[in-house]
Amino acid sequence: MSNLQQLEEQIVGLSLLDAAQLVKRLEERLGVSAAAAAPVMMTAPGAGPAAAVEEQTEFSVILKEVGANKSNVIKAVREVTSLGLKEAKDLVDGAPKAVKEGVSKDEAENIKKKFTEAGATVEVK
Repeated sequence: MSNLQQLEEQIVGLSLLDAAQLVKRLEERLGVSAAAAAPVMMTAPGAGPAAAVEEQTEFSVILKEVGANKSNVIKAVREVTSLGLKEAKDLVDGAPKAVKEGVSKDEAENIKKKFTEAGATVEVK
């Protein structure tokens, strides 16, 4: 048991670069991947939470409220999506509902602008 404690102390004392090299060597030697076993990303002490946060690249546009001019909102849905008239009407009637998912920030802002002009309330997530 004391050998395990010594090994643990040695590993804890490694620099991040040395620890990364150790992980690579163990992966190669054992034929495994540490990525599958470590779903939580750890950051260096003192790096702060901002170091671990990645910038969001895909957004969803959610139709929250239709507003007074339902026909303009249906037209906006048809313009933004490839839905037919009935499908677009069903989407509008089912609000709140996602209009488009997995789009870039610019595209999400353009969609939001179209829906706002049509009188609807949308949210970009």
